[in-house]
Amino acid sequence: MSRVRTAVLISGRGSNMEALIAAAADPACPFEVALVLANREDAPGLETAARAGIAAEAIAHHPFGKDREAHERVLDTRLRSAGVELVALAGYMRVLTPFLVRAWAGRMVNIHPSLLPLYPGLHTHERAIAAGDSHGGCTVHLVTEGVDEGPILGQARVPILPGDTADSLAARVLVEEHRLYPACLADRARSLLA
Repeated sequence: MSRVRTAVLISGRGSNMEALIAAAADPACPFEVALVLANREDAPGLETAARAGIAAEAIAHHPFGKDREAHERVLDTRLRSAGVELVALAGYMRVLTPFLVRAWAGRMVNIHPSLLPLYPGLHTHERAIAAGDSHGGCTVHLVTEGVDEGPILGQARVPILPGDTADSLAARVLVEEHRLYPACLADRARSLLA
C-alpha cells in the first residue's frame, strides 16, 4: 500500500507527534511519519522521534532573527528534500508566514485545543472556563493564512466540569487530541492518495 510521507513540526515534547507515530505503526495507516522538525534545539520530542527511528532535527528560528520567511524557506527546502507530501503541526508554536502556508496549501494540518472558531490562539482552556462554556475540546483544521481559521477537518468535545482548572481541562482535552489527530490526518492522507 502506498503511504503519504508526512512530516511533523513540533516545538516541545510532542505528545501529539507521539500519537501520530503510534498510529503510523499500523501497516494499514495511510500515512507514515518520515520526518520530525523542531524550531527549538531543546525540544524533547526530537529525542522521542529519534528513538522511534524517525529522522529528527532542529532548524532553530533564532539565527534568523525576525525574518520568519527566511527560516521557513529552510524548513520548506528540508521538507521537500525528504519527499514530504503532508505536514502536521503538533504543538508548533510559530505563526506561519504566507510563504509556507501557500507552499503547502491543502497539505498542512494543525490541531488546536479549542472548539474553533471559539478561542483561536493561546490560553484556550482558561478562556472557555472564564466564559462559562459547558464544553471545551479540540479541532483539527487545514492551515490557512489566518491563525486557526482554516477549514475544520474534525472536532472532539469535552465537558467542562465544576471546579475544572485550565490544567485539568487541558489534560482531558489532550486525551481526545491523541485520538482525533491521527484519525483526521489519516482521512487527509487518504484524500491525497485518491
